[in-house]
Amino acid sequence: MALEDAKKQVDTAITRAGLKGLSAENTFGGVMSFLRRTYTKDLTHADIAVTGIAFDQAVTNRPGTRLGPRAIREASCLQAPDQPYGWDFDVMSEFAIADYGDLAFDYAHIDQFPAALEAHITGILNQDAACLSLGGDHYITFPILRAHAKKYGALSLLQFDAHTDTWPDDDMMRVDHGTMFYKAVKEGLIDPARSVQVGIRTHNDDTLGVNIIDAREVHEIGPAATAAKIKDILGDHKTYLTFDIDGLDPAFAPGTGTPVWGGLTSAQAAHILRDIAGINVIGGDVVEVSPPYDTTGATAIAGAHIATEILCLIATQMRQG
Repeated sequence: MALEDAKKQVDTAITRAGLKGLSAENTFGGVMSFLRRTYTKDLTHADIAVTGIAFDQAVTNRPGTRLGPRAIREASCLQAPDQPYGWDFDVMSEFAIADYGDLAFDYAHIDQFPAALEAHITGILNQDAACLSLGGDHYITFPILRAHAKKYGALSLLQFDAHTDTWPDDDMMRVDHGTMFYKAVKEGLIDPARSVQVGIRTHNDDTLGVNIIDAREVHEIGPAATAAKIKDILGDHKTYLTFDIDGLDPAFAPGTGTPVWGGLTSAQAAHILRDIAGINVIGGDVVEVSPPYDTTGATAIAGAHIATEILCLIATQMRQG
C-alpha cells in the first residue's frame, strides 16, 4: 500500500465519510470501534447501530463483563476486512452501520440503570435504526426488550444460553441476570409459545412455556436440524436474538461468569446462526463475555464473530423488506 493510500485508511472509525465501506487497517492499532464502523451519535442515515452496555452488577457469581464491550470491539478488528464468510452479501458495504458508543450511567445508582438503558435503546430505535448491543451481563436484555416491545409489541425470543434465566422474581424488582426472562414473560414482552432457548444445560422446574432445545439435543440432532426446528417455532414473528456466550462450551468460551460444561461448539453455533437466516430478527445482543477469565482472548473473539452473524441476520431481514 502506498504511503498516501495508507494515510487515507487511518482510523476510519473517525475519518470515514458516511457509514458504509470496508476498513483495511492494521489490526493492532487505531480506534477500536466494532468492525471499524464509524463512531457517531447521529443515526440519521444508519440502518443498524452497535452499542456497548458495560454493566455487570447483576451477576450471581464472577464479575468482569463490564469489560466485555471493549474486548469484543478489539476482537472484531481481527476479522477479515471484507464480506463475512458464508454470507452472499457484504453487510458493511451494503448497509449503513454505526458504532454508537457505550451507555453512560452512574455505577453507584444501580436502581437507575434499568430506566437509563431502556431510554438509551429507545433513543436508537426512535432514529429508525436497528440495534445490536454488546454486554455486559445478561440482565441488560430485559430493559432492551422493554424498549423493543414498545415499538414492536410482544416479541419472539431466540436465546442461546446454558441457563433459562426464567427463575422466579417475587417482587419483579430484582436487578438479576437469572430472572429477567421471567419478568419479560410476566410483562408480556415476549411470547413464550413463539420463543426458543438453545443450548440449555441447567435445571429449572418451570420454564414458563418457552420452547427448549437443550445442548444434548443439539449434539444429537445436529446444527442443521436445530436451525430448522428454530425456524419452525419462530415462523415469521418479529424476533429478538440474545446470545449468552456461556451457551458455548467453556472449551470455546472460558471467559464468562457461570461456565457450564457440555455446551455448543463454536462450529455448531456458526452453523446454526447461518442456517436460521431469513427469520425476522429485529435486534439482538451478545452478553456475558468476561475478559478477566480468559487470557487468550478466545471468548471475546467468539463474541465478535457472533455479533457479526447477528448483524448479517438483521441485514438479511432488511434485504427481504
